[in-house]
Amino acid sequence: MLRIPILHADRADAFPPVERAMKDPDGLLCAGGDLSVARLLLAYRQGIFPWFNPGEPILWWSPDPRCVFDLRQFMPSRSLRRFARACAWRISADAAFDTVIDGCAAPRQADTGTWIGARMRRAYTDLHRAGHAHSIEAWAGDELVGGLYGVAIGDVFFGESMFSRQSNASKIVLHALARQLRDWGYALIDGQVRNPHLLGLGAKEIDRRDFVALLEQHCGRARPAGSWTAPWQVRDAAALAQR
Repeated sequence: MLRIPILHADRADAFPPVERAMKDPDGLLCAGGDLSVARLLLAYRQGIFPWFNPGEPILWWSPDPRCVFDLRQFMPSRSLRRFARACAWRISADAAFDTVIDGCAAPRQADTGTWIGARMRRAYTDLHRAGHAHSIEAWAGDELVGGLYGVAIGDVFFGESMFSRQSNASKIVLHALARQLRDWGYALIDGQVRNPHLLGLGAKEIDRRDFVALLEQHCGRARPAGSWTAPWQVRDAAALAQR
């Protein structure tokens, strides 16, 4: 039986120090609490995120090591730049947040379930309406072919999930996000937990201690909350071939 701290939904409990997270399963820190905007923002600032299946209690995680994209060093592959050069897709931000979550929640290949249940959908929709969560979309005409969503705090974007309905769509939206964030002065995209897809896109693993130090350095910048639709500058995939 796992024994972890339990947060209470009816009070503003502090999260345990991330150093107390379990090693097996990697990063499990505590359970309970709620998914309010305030608690989620507090969690992300400390390197903590929620991850649980529908029907389970809320579980909070801070894995070690952490998978991140350093925007100063991010460089798409030559093959992706060649693909973008010939690609007619349009790129947008915050144009279809709910639809992007639906795409991320859809079962993948042989999978039959999803961890993005009703409570998680409501939580990130609330964050989006509060101007903290954002989606990036790739469109082939009027068809949404890929997207991602996550949470922006200071100079850090905390990626949550992405999906593709056509080959390379998730790569294109990540490239577009990285380019725009770098232009805006962001430092980091958090990919949470390593997987071959993220590592193949240029992510690297760093110690949780170093990740938390980066959050302390980069999350403090005050940026106005709100939609990214108007200030978004990356309008088409072909432009990405130049970056």
